[in-house]
Amino acid sequence: MKKGRILSGMRPTGKLHLGNYVGALESWVKLQEEYQNYHMVANWHALTTSYQNVSSFHRDTIDMVIDWIAAGIDPQESVLFVQSDIIEHAELHLLFSMLITVARLERNPTVKEQIRELNLEENVSYGHLGYPVLQAADVLIYKANLVPVGEDQVPHIEITREIARRFNSLYGKVFPEPEVYLTLFSRFPGLDGNRMSKSIGNTILLSDAPEEIESKVLMAVTDPQKIRLTDKGHPDICTVFAYHQRFNPGEVSTIRGDCENARLGCVECKKNLARTLVNFLAEFRKKRQELERNEKKIEEILVAGAERAREIAQATMEEVRSVMKIR
Repeated sequence: MKKGRILSGMRPTGKLHLGNYVGALESWVKLQEEYQNYHMVANWHALTTSYQNVSSFHRDTIDMVIDWIAAGIDPQESVLFVQSDIIEHAELHLLFSMLITVARLERNPTVKEQIRELNLEENVSYGHLGYPVLQAADVLIYKANLVPVGEDQVPHIEITREIARRFNSLYGKVFPEPEVYLTLFSRFPGLDGNRMSKSIGNTILLSDAPEEIESKVLMAVTDPQKIRLTDKGHPDICTVFAYHQRFNPGEVSTIRGDCENARLGCVECKKNLARTLVNFLAEFRKKRQELERNEKKIEEILVAGAERAREIAQATMEEVRSVMKIR
């Protein structure tokens, strides 16, 4: 008996990196044993920042879903679909947009930060400002109880909860107020110590070959005060140590002690991490290679997932129209 329902998704960004795995995908795999999971390729959300360049969306969708499945998402257990295949998301988004003010959306710290980072202060679109409302529709149309997100998305889920309360108070109780599920490593560093992002170029892809992983790890930023082997290190400010904490927990205490007491050099520590990551991703790479040989199967999975998702979405919209007396 499943505990409830989850909705989570990713924009179609192509092949995924370790930050995607640690920040979301790992949790999805674990939670699918306890919950009914709905996982969405959020191609409408991608339009908020990439509306001028949509030509790669299909290729990026296939690559991303291959990574989902290779990492352990089971299409028999979890529903995988493309957002734009379920038109009911747009209908519920429209209705929800009437229930929230522009001022409330402008106070959203995540959107404010994104607008600032992209230098969009004078050019923010209506769709970009309102994408948390679309996200609320994505979540609530499946009556999700739990939403796995990173720290930066928590303000969006609060908006989702506010919209659910507002709708329920006006028209009758239809929607649950979903809870946030945060992962321990929801902000995983890139090789330069900043947040991992393909646009910055500081990533290790799940699909990277062993030699690529080793080359990238050897370039990773470490403790700037530890220059020589005989220098005592400070693991808690070292990016490589953060990776060891997640992927090499059995050796963490030894690595910390050897680093702090000048018994471990950075090059040796990096080589240890590279071996650990290569071994960790070995089964993933094998599964991915198998899936790459049958991309038609990925298309079929998304079509079948859309059919399953549409059934729930249509039922929810029938209920929404009924309580709102909109036919």
